[in-house]
Amino acid sequence: MLNSRPQSENPHERPNNPSPTDPKVFRTLIHKGRKFNFELCRVLESNGSQDREVVRHPGAVVLLPILDSGLEAKVLLIRNWRIALETWSLELPAGTMEPPELPVSCAARELVEETGYKAATLIPLTRFHTSPGLSDESMWAFVATDLTHVGQDLEDDERIEVVPVSVSECLRLIASGELCDAKSMVTILLALRQGLLGIV
Repeated sequence: MLNSRPQSENPHERPNNPSPTDPKVFRTLIHKGRKFNFELCRVLESNGSQDREVVRHPGAVVLLPILDSGLEAKVLLIRNWRIALETWSLELPAGTMEPPELPVSCAARELVEETGYKAATLIPLTRFHTSPGLSDESMWAFVATDLTHVGQDLEDDERIEVVPVSVSECLRLIASGELCDAKSMVTILLALRQGLLGIV
């Protein structure tokens, strides 16, 4: 059975309620994408108006899977082909929520799809905005433990290789810049700070 801490956050709830002094925003849909929508936002302020393009995102998850392997635990990284970069990216498994899917349900699904492992325990770590300058995406981070291999279930357009590394090697990859994916760095370093990686 999947164990997790209570998940109270609504993944589609705006984190802040606008106040009467906030600028007024008028939103126009530019393009409805397969996973994300693109809007033109006209911002009206006392000194005039400006237009901004914004990516509307349903929310996402990132997972730090910890695999017990002999004397030293391993972190399951993935090597993921990223079309925006046109190259491979070393990162943690992650994925987009499918409304009305909850973060913990998405985390369990994405872990199996991308790594081929199922977690008995998912520990919520934090929530953060990935790029608030251009998108409203919220990302929920989880630590996944008590893993059982069940086999990958990749989507047709996914090219992903699983890369198990020791915790010390994972930290070296961050320090060297070989792992430079922001969501992965935040999640790994926060888990380290909270003592979830077995290193003091």
